[in-house]
Amino acid sequence: MAYVEVLLPTIVAALVFWFVMRALFRVDRNERLAESAADAHREGTAPTEEPDPGSADRPGE
Repeated sequence: MAYVEVLLPTIVAALVFWFVMRALFRVDRNERLAESAADAHREGTAPTEEPDPGSADRPGE
């Protein structure tokens, strides 16, 4: 039980860090897509959507 008490704060901090970084990367990706769509709309061309890199792993989503 002593190992759990010692390792639990580190594991929790790592998970919080991972969730925050994941959220930041998703926000950045969505902002870049929205900006490219706005630029394409401003230029009068159709926006090009980049495929989600993780979508190949999850067919049907």
